[in-house]
Amino acid sequence: MLIIVDTLMALTALTIALIFWAVADKFQSFSLQFLIRTPGWFFLLPIIWPFLMTRMYEEHRARNLQEVIPGIALAAFLGFGLYLLVYFTSTPSSLPRIGVAVFLISVSILTLVWRLFYIRIFTAPQFMRRLLLVGAGETGKIMLKIINQLNPRPFILVGIIDDDMQKMGTDIEGFQVIGGSDNLLEMIREFNISDLIVAISGRMQGSMFQSLLDAQEMGTDITRMPVAYEEILDRVPIRYLEAEWIVRTFVDKARAKPFYEIIKRTNDIIGGLIGVLIMLLLLPLIGFGILVDSGRPIFYKQIRLGKGGQQYNMIKFRTMRQDAEPDGQPQWAEENDRRATRFGRFLRKTHLDEIPQFINVLRGEMSLVGPRAERPELVDWFQQHVPFYRARLLVKPGITGWAQVNQSYAATIDETIEKLEYDLYYITHRSIWMDLRVILRTPKMVLGFRGR
Repeated sequence: MLIIVDTLMALTALTIALIFWAVADKFQSFSLQFLIRTPGWFFLLPIIWPFLMTRMYEEHRARNLQEVIPGIALAAFLGFGLYLLVYFTSTPSSLPRIGVAVFLISVSILTLVWRLFYIRIFTAPQFMRRLLLVGAGETGKIMLKIINQLNPRPFILVGIIDDDMQKMGTDIEGFQVIGGSDNLLEMIREFNISDLIVAISGRMQGSMFQSLLDAQEMGTDITRMPVAYEEILDRVPIRYLEAEWIVRTFVDKARAKPFYEIIKRTNDIIGGLIGVLIMLLLLPLIGFGILVDSGRPIFYKQIRLGKGGQQYNMIKFRTMRQDAEPDGQPQWAEENDRRATRFGRFLRKTHLDEIPQFINVLRGEMSLVGPRAERPELVDWFQQHVPFYRARLLVKPGITGWAQVNQSYAATIDETIEKLEYDLYYITHRSIWMDLRVILRTPKMVLGFRGR
């Protein structure tokens, strides 16, 4: 629905832009002849707009006004940036400045009005799903903490169901245990419950299992905690999964279809060629900056682990001093790393230092989208402290990725675990659409100067 209405708003903005453009031009009028003379690419703007808004099709962001306003502004800014890129590389006076300006202003206003309407209507209690959490143990507490972090919440959590009589009536993370399996069906009817989240990690009693079956027969949707965790956070809960999940679920989901692999490699080759061309255009400026600031070399090679643990030399513009690791031991990158040169800090903040990695993409060692490549020494260390860490080597590392666009650099074990959760989510859900979402969200990461 969000995509459809956003597109309708863009079509309306296109109509306004065409009329304004025709009226503003003294030598033209809004007519069939005017439409025929309009450049064909101009009519593609309503299709391009939803792609620029990709980040705002995640439900928790679409419901949050503090996310919506910056999201629309960023989409308009990116659209303006794309136009400038085309404008300065085209024949002078060949592109319609008035038409594009009116379109961007109109589509931003219309989309904002529609999104405000969406928030007002679909965050109203009568339109929200009503949930019960089944299980008040450790797994249930984890789920409650996650729910408390949501703002706004996409559902109403009415309470908790648990068969432990000592927990009955108690308050856990701000929610009350209101019943057990014996009155689950009664609670569903009384509170008009639409969904149950089952957060029982140990053995389930027969009475609870039967009550859940009865609830499902009533039409209540039942979701397991790991699935709910994924749907809410777009991450895989590796701290709370059993080994059975890795064998039965992760391995099956991680197997990509041949058609996807062919399309992905084709996109990598096209993107790699474009990236190398950009690198060649920027090389004189960046190379000069590195030489003036800290001398040679301009490029820097470092061994990283690729798909299946294969080692390769990753190429980057040098951003650190020549003696950044005098003892040869790898170190975590820190905020405002003291080892970075002055010009190197700028390259890292803007991610321009990573442009040479497009050479690795063309070689087939990396992909445009995938988990961040790590050094062998760090991978060995992470394997000892982070569960399932090596599972991220099932796919090629990427220049950008789901973890990179959702989280900044990891500097602690907890942050590394969170980043791995994003990586495993990408591996199990990867598709052409998923890759496109990551690529379209990457400019915000670059413009936000989130590099280290």
